[in-house]
Amino acid sequence: MAGDVNAVAPEDRELRMLLGEAKTIAVVGLSSKPSRPSLAVASYLQARGFRIVPVNPRETEVLGEPAYATLGEIPADTPIDVVDVFRRAEDTPEIARDAVAIGAKVLWLQAGIVNDEAYRIASEAGLEVIMGVCIRQTDLRLLREGTA
Repeated sequence: MAGDVNAVAPEDRELRMLLGEAKTIAVVGLSSKPSRPSLAVASYLQARGFRIVPVNPRETEVLGEPAYATLGEIPADTPIDVVDVFRRAEDTPEIARDAVAIGAKVLWLQAGIVNDEAYRIASEAGLEVIMGVCIRQTDLRLLREGTA
């Protein structure tokens, strides 16, 4: 079932609005290992002013922020705007359910990650869903075009 849907992203106008309104991004699969793309992307987002909430059961702290084993363990007084996912496509339906449960506004599956079940779960609950697209590359492109 994974991979049945191609990359999905709203138009640039909506992407600008989503990124402009977002304050806190939970990064599922964020690793402290310098070689991991998740660290490069989260470092970039943090430098751009977003609060990063690491979600990885193998980490205790990443980028100076405490890490949580699951989205459900993030304190309720930390509203999550975007759930950015660096996990295998087959793991994303459960993450989508957790994103819905914590009241996230956006489920963002990184480049190369597409899952139609995760899309259905999140979109039916009213979340904006972006799949198969890198949040960093999207933000850089919008900045380059002078629209972020």
